[in-house]
Amino acid sequence: MANASGLLVIERILRDRQGIWQQVVEDRSLSKLTGQMLISAVIALACYGAVLGSFHSVLMALTSAVKLPLLFLVTLAICLPTLYLFNLVFGARLSVRQSLALVMVALTVTAMLALAFAPIALFFLITAPDYGFFKLLNVVILALSALVGLRFLTGGMRVLNENGLLAPEKKEIPAPQPATAPAPEPVPVGAAANGTPAANAAPAAAAQPVVSVPPGYMLTPIGQQRPAPQPVRQPAPPSMTLLYVWILLFGFVGTQLAWTLRPFFGSPGMKFSLYRDIDGNFYAEILRTLSHLF
Repeated sequence: MANASGLLVIERILRDRQGIWQQVVEDRSLSKLTGQMLISAVIALACYGAVLGSFHSVLMALTSAVKLPLLFLVTLAICLPTLYLFNLVFGARLSVRQSLALVMVALTVTAMLALAFAPIALFFLITAPDYGFFKLLNVVILALSALVGLRFLTGGMRVLNENGLLAPEKKEIPAPQPATAPAPEPVPVGAAANGTPAANAAPAAAAQPVVSVPPGYMLTPIGQQRPAPQPVRQPAPPSMTLLYVWILLFGFVGTQLAWTLRPFFGSPGMKFSLYRDIDGNFYAEILRTLSHLF
């Protein structure tokens, strides 16, 4: 499983995600792993893009097969520097390879899950060829696939946080050694400090009683028991908080870029065109589609 390549890399991601995260933590063979995930994501997105464009024509299917992988890769190229700089500003010790590999895991999961939904999209394309419904169905499929992929991204960031890669490196300062007093010279039992016998020497100290302390408790200076202090849970580093901000940024950039690269489906009442005029926005179009359906 560790040597899975090509499209089989998704099987390793799903079955051995802890091994993937450990490989990212160790920065081990990430170039090869990232290349495998890139090939898998591009092929999966191209196949799903062909399904989207098949609603209009074969030419639109071929065009969408190119534009859908381009959409995700360009969005990644725009937003990845922001994620890397966020980490640097707040002291995280992630390299560019680690940041890219982490995001590529999420992108690969998104692409392969979308491909798994392709037969369902084709089924509704054949049995219910309604343009508005087909468009909304595939938007929901892509959104659901992206949410699952982002869960992998946040899970990977938590593992990196547990391994200390999201916090600045702390230098340990050696604690000062306490000064030790010289040990007193032994005095024979029954003798005074000057070595002469002492008739009235003090008797030996009585043996101290042994006090048993139950687990989770500690002794106070006067011998009373009290619960031991519990460790304080450390707050999440700023890098984790900024990750959610970056996810929102990634979503806004991706949806606006998708609107710029349209059409992906191809309206049945219009001729084939590679691009459309930039007017309106993605969210207004979704609301308009919903109003027509309901």
